[in-house]
Amino acid sequence: MCRILYARADRPFAIPELLTPFAELAQQSSEYQGHGWGCAWRVGEGWYQHHDISPIWEDDLSRFGSTRLLLVHARSAFRDEGIVVDNNMPFSDGESIFIFNGELRGVRIKSEGRIGAEKIYNYIRRFDQGDKCAATGKAVDIIRKRSAYVRAMNIILSDGEQSILSTSYSENPDYFQMYQKHDAGLHLVCSQPFADDRGWSGIENNTTIAL
Repeated sequence: MCRILYARADRPFAIPELLTPFAELAQQSSEYQGHGWGCAWRVGEGWYQHHDISPIWEDDLSRFGSTRLLLVHARSAFRDEGIVVDNNMPFSDGESIFIFNGELRGVRIKSEGRIGAEKIYNYIRRFDQGDKCAATGKAVDIIRKRSAYVRAMNIILSDGEQSILSTSYSENPDYFQMYQKHDAGLHLVCSQPFADDRGWSGIENNTTIAL
């Protein structure tokens, strides 16, 4: 399944400094991460996005500038299906940004979307009354109960002010566990440690927290 990255800093950082090691992580993954990629970054009060159907490690990552908030997604399409750029995350409603890594089977919820991840995003939005952590937690609990099997369900959602992580998995923690690192005003959350492995800590399974 996919690889995801969240980065937030006290001061602007150069986006390529994180995209480059993340691209290496995706390229070396035990599961293929080359079905396109995307990222969203915050400048002032607005979001900017980039989506590409090529693997992240083949893109020109030097084109990106600086930000204090970045979300990145490298895609591994379920059953190698639906490989079109419109299915590449991040997804956005203009206000919030959503990225997802996981696989669910036999999901019994009513929600719109081209692929499962987009349906989960729209389902979470249904419960959002201003507290995105509460909305995500409620939606995730219902989805778990209404799914035949949750191999993994890792979610990062941000509106620029609130950022939320929800992580759960039923197998292969070496692949699906999420990790975080705090370093000199930079907070990173990623599918696995990258670049300098020091300072990373694993995030407990079945956790929904504000970042």
